[in-house]
Amino acid sequence: QREWLPRLASDTLGSFCLSEAGSGSDAFALRCAARRDGDDYLLSGEKLWISNSAEAGVFLVMANAAPEKGHRGITCFVVPREAAGLRVGPKEDKLGIRASSTCPVLLDDVRVPASAVLGEVGAGYRYAIEILNEGRVGIGAQMVGLAQGALDRTLPYLHERRQFGTPLIEFQAVAHEVADLTAELHAARLLVYDAARRQETGTPLVKEAAMAKLIASRVAEKTASKCIELLGGVGFTKEYGVEKLYRDAKIGAIYEGTSNIQLNTIAKLVSAQYK
Repeated sequence: QREWLPRLASDTLGSFCLSEAGSGSDAFALRCAARRDGDDYLLSGEKLWISNSAEAGVFLVMANAAPEKGHRGITCFVVPREAAGLRVGPKEDKLGIRASSTCPVLLDDVRVPASAVLGEVGAGYRYAIEILNEGRVGIGAQMVGLAQGALDRTLPYLHERRQFGTPLIEFQAVAHEVADLTAELHAARLLVYDAARRQETGTPLVKEAAMAKLIASRVAEKTASKCIELLGGVGFTKEYGVEKLYRDAKIGAIYEGTSNIQLNTIAKLVSAQYK
């Protein structure tokens, strides 16, 4: 904390390295290894889909220090960008969220001291779960903001644009679309607020965070899509920026746990209440 927190709070971006080619939704099937070498560890493996990796100055790398223990060997290591053997690959050419870099991170016998272990050896899987659970609240908020942005860019046009001598918003079919989108967005926002409240108060939030992310990502994708339709031809261009929001919305159903993973989590926790 003394070494990294001041930097993370000022001039250094961090990056979370969990996913690999064979460990996406099955996150704990990771193959990245941490081999003990005297007082140090040697990290070897390849991480994929790592957000902000092109700009990051420090990486939290999940690697297995005891493969024979399965996921209970997974350990979190703090690795500076300048560490010998660490290389960031080229940026992915993505559909959306293009302002955020996504790159592979390759580790070729990266030597780190034992002091680079974050927390306890073998507790990395627990840290990863906690990070993902709380991160889903943030993704929910991101998707709510995206949907609100799409509406904010669309509604003025619906008042200005006239067809058959009437503003588009005064056609009942258009007004009903806007009403539906607004109601669904409000419901998603309240789910996110509830999950965030639980996070702030230390109340269990696994189910609530999963519901917030699931619903908010659906609402964002639907809202951005419908707004393009309401804008008509100009919505299909870059002029109003809603096409960007439409592309950005898709990631909500994928990262920090896919929508299917959220459904599994919600169903498992609901079922447990009735056993």
